[in-house]
Parts: sequence; structure tokens; C-alpha cells
Amino acid sequence: MLFKFIKRTLIVAFTISVHFFYGQKTPKKETQIGFGQVDFLSIKMPDNEKNMGFTGVHYNLKLNDWSYAGAGIYGAVSGIRGGFFTLGVNAGVQQKITENLFIDAGFHFGGGGGASAPDGGGAFILPHLNLGYNFKYFSTTAGYSYIDFFDKGAIKSNQFNVAIQIPLSFETVDFKERESSFILDDLKNTLWNNTSNRVSLLVHLNNLDVTKGSYKDKTIRLAGFEFNSYLNKKIFYFIKADGAYHGIKAGYMDVFLGAGYHALMNKNRTNILAKFGVGAGGGGDVDTKGGFLIYPDVSIEQKLFDNIYVSINKGFLMTPDAHFSSSTLGFGLKYYIDKDGITPSIQEKKTFSKAKFKGLEAIIKQDLYVNAARDDKGGFTQNMHQISLQINFFLNKYVYGAGQTSFANFGAAGAYAEGIVGLGVQSNTFFNDTTSVFVQLLGGAAGGGGISTGQGLIVKPSIGINYKLTDKLDIRSGLGYVKARGGNLSNAYFNLGINYHFSFLSIK
Repeated sequence: MLFKFIKRTLIVAFTISVHFFYGQKTPKKETQIGFGQVDFLSIKMPDNEKNMGFTGVHYNLKLNDWSYAGAGIYGAVSGIRGGFFTLGVNAGVQQKITENLFIDAGFHFGGGGGASAPDGGGAFILPHLNLGYNFKYFSTTAGYSYIDFFDKGAIKSNQFNVAIQIPLSFETVDFKERESSFILDDLKNTLWNNTSNRVSLLVHLNNLDVTKGSYKDKTIRLAGFEFNSYLNKKIFYFIKADGAYHGIKAGYMDVFLGAGYHALMNKNRTNILAKFGVGAGGGGDVDTKGGFLIYPDVSIEQKLFDNIYVSINKGFLMTPDAHFSSSTLGFGLKYYIDKDGITPSIQEKKTFSKAKFKGLEAIIKQDLYVNAARDDKGGFTQNMHQISLQINFFLNKYVYGAGQTSFANFGAAGAYAEGIVGLGVQSNTFFNDTTSVFVQLLGGAAGGGGISTGQGLIVKPSIGINYKLTDKLDIRSGLGYVKARGGNLSNAYFNLGINYHFSFLSIK
């Protein structure tokens, strides 16, 4: 009898402990309101040059009912400056006049340039004052804007601008909850019991075999990333960015926005994706005229394990009149995420059993390159500054994969840009939960602005520290070293910025 009693007691205790482990209190769910924006302005260029068509892609977080802040990238799509790109930060206010009519006043500060344009060091401001109308599922705005490349640049212009804004919100919990795990049954009676959203991230190498125009019969080797977000089971939209690291003079990059169709095969282990994108590209002496490019592509993906696939893509990249054209062949790794809910929306035949909160950081920072080497003869060096956007996705509680893009904004190197990826490790917080440290190694494509990067391949190790401002914001500071393969760039750098971090629900 005593043995049976002990046995039953142990079974009950074990059952309770398992339930406690999986049935732990779910983290508080918060909705971060945000919106994406695509805008266009036609910039008057100096010396009677043809206007430069400038289009931007932005994402902004709503800070409250009337203000917002975020980041965006611009690229030339008409004129003669194909390859002219910038990166910057946004801030603004939106005030309702009527239920649907509103005023949008904002400010954009950034850096960049390219295509031998008179961009000086690259720093510029772009304020706007627009009138907008809310059509429920999207908004449109139009109005006045002013642009000034004020660091010894000659580009200054007043112009009309138009924009489309689309609501894009997401669910978050505290960053400290990353890697917390649950079984789905424990989430059925919570606010997480809603339909999930599917996204994916592809990191790839892409080869352009040039068939017409600059570098005909040569191969331009690119590295970059692609982000997909699904509207339903088969239709998705994507944003893609690449930079050259071999085959031509450093400085080429492209950015595309588009949509695609996803077909499932082989019990969801094989995917075929057909995509079409439009965007901007150029630099590195690749003549894309005004910079507007089209990008049709077909990809085949094969599942390796869990949500990781290997991808092969084949397509074309060209100007609409085929002044420059190339065939494309790429290889990469893709990671799929079903997020923000426990009910699958994309693959109806797939069932999920577990949920885990994954950490994400978005960092805007200002870099200082000490005595950055130039291509000029005589070993000319000068300090260079750049604005950078880095995204960290945590693979576990401490290790993250990182992607970063940067554009020069002071130091007479306005056309310089970077697109790099890598890995990092970040510690737990200490000093009363206020401080953490990190070490990371990034590498990829860089060039332009007269900076000596050879054919464009760089490596950047660094260490740094995060200090807590709020639950979602840290001050982030780092120092490191940058080395170009085949170029003279080899020096220390420092940076300081803001780290916005949170965790999101991922199911599998």
C-alpha cells in the first residue's frame, strides 16, 4: 500500500510540474502600430541636368496617436544618375482635419549618393508638408518637400511629392522573453489564439551574367537578402537588396519591391516561386541610365530541416529598354516563420504543436571610420562617417544573425555604401538589468565614394555595449576594425546608436 501511495504521489507531482513548466504565465501581448510607405519626388539637379526621379521605401512606428518615427531608403529611378542611393531616419506628425483627411508633416535625415553626382559628403535633409486622405486599407498623401545635400553637395531642390501609406502592425512582448517556450494548448485561451502570419528571410549569393551594356560578357557577383511576407497561402510581396563584392569595380547595388506566387509540391517539402519586382540599381560603372530596373525570377526551394530551405533562383535583371540586361543565377538559404498567432493560415495541411518567442533588434547608428583610405594616389586618408541600419534575429537566447546596410553622410565619400551580413553573440543583462555586451563578425559588399575597397569585399569584427533606456530602447555603442580584400581600407571604427528590440511569437 505504501509503495502504491508513493508511486501515485510521484505521478501526480510529475504531472503538475510538467503542466507548470508548459503552462507558465504567457507574456503580455502588445500591438505595435506601424505603416509602410512608398513615395516619389522629382529632384531638380544643378547645371541644367535632367531631373532625378527619387523613390523611397520606408517603415514607420506610431509613437502615439499623432507622431511616428522610422527609417527608409531612397533610390534614383529616372534621369542620368542610376545607382544613386540613400539611407535615413524619419520623424513626423499626423493631425486629423476630418475623419479621413489629415496633415502629414515630417523630416528625413540621411546619407548617400552615387553615380558621380554632386552629393558632397552625402548628408542630406528632406522635410515635407503633405495633405493626406485615408481610404481605410491605405492612405495617400501629396504636398511640398525640400531636399538639401548640405555637406558640400550641390543638390538643393523644392519639389512636389506623392506617397502611399499601408498599415503594417505587429505583435510584440518584452525582449527578455526571447526563447520562452509553450505548447499550443496553453495559448488557446489567450490573446495569441488568432491566425498566424507567414514571413521568410533569404540570404543569398546572386550572379549577374551581363548580356548587354556595361560589362557585357562578364559576371557580376552579388550578395544580399530578400524578405517575403504572405498575404495568403500563395500570394506574397517581397523586398530584396544586393550589393556587388566581386567581378567589377566596387559600388554596384540594387533594391527591389515586388510580388510573387508560391506553389507547394512534394508534401510541402518543395516550393516553386514566381516573382516580379521593380526597383532601382546601378553604381560601380554599371550604366543603368536613370536607375529603374525590372526583375522577373523563378525560384525552386527544397526543405533541409524544420523551417530551413535551400534555394536556387534563375531570372533576368534589366532596364525596361534593355539598355542594360543580364541573366541571374543565385543560391541561398531561406528561413520561414509563422508568427503572431497559433492558427496556421498559409499551409492548411500543416499542424503546429509548439510556440517560442524569438528576439529581434533594429539598430540605427552613426559610424566613424578613422582615416579611411581612398583610391586617390599618394595614400590619401580622411575620416568618414556613415549612417547604418542593422537587423539582428536571435537564433537562440545569445546568438544572432545580423544584416546591415550603411551609407556615407560626412567625409567627402557620399557614394560609399555597404551591405553586410554575419553572426554575433550577446550576453545576459547585468548591473540591475541595464547593461549587456556583444561581439560580432560581419562581412559582405562595400564600395563607392572613392573609398579603397578593391572589388568590394570587406570584413568587420566589432565589440560593444547596450545600455537600457526603456523596455524597448537601448543606447548601443561599439568599436571594431574594417578590412577590405584587395583594397587599402584597413582601419578602426566607432559607432553610437539606438537599439529597438522586442520578441515575437513563432510557432512550429
